[in-house]
Amino acid sequence: MSFRIVSVDGRYWQSFRDQRLEMLADSPKAFVETLDSATAQTDSQWQQRAEGTNSTVSCGFAAVDDTDAWLGIMRARIEDGRVFLLGVYVSPAARGGGVADALLREIEQWVYRQGHRTLTLEVHEANGRAQAFYRRMGFATTGETVPYPLAPDELEIVMAKQVVCAG
Repeated sequence: MSFRIVSVDGRYWQSFRDQRLEMLADSPKAFVETLDSATAQTDSQWQQRAEGTNSTVSCGFAAVDDTDAWLGIMRARIEDGRVFLLGVYVSPAARGGGVADALLREIEQWVYRQGHRTLTLEVHEANGRAQAFYRRMGFATTGETVPYPLAPDELEIVMAKQVVCAG
């Protein structure tokens, strides 16, 4: 599978929106936003979201094929001195094709350039596929859990990985 990695910005707002709606429909428990709330947003709001993806405290990358179709997306944000991996998604047809690995490498390079050495994430307790990917990529559970914001009786498992080099 041939693809390239692009930095998400305002030029890609429609693809950003379409990917987000796809991911919320495909994996509703994997994200802290509902499909209903996302579909209610205006074009202007989507443009702002795409434009705000990359800043001094956040980054976002998409895997794009030769037809400019988005195959996956991954973001990270610095919060309270920690870097969190967010919005990880690969379209079903592209799964297993190296997209997630390539996106994570881009995220890790950004984390390293920002001077951080640990990447943290929260993954829904029932999302075994994502947990297996994260373990394969070097993440380990921290022993922490947090309530899943959309259903506080469910949990998210906290995982972390040391980022040791910029590539």
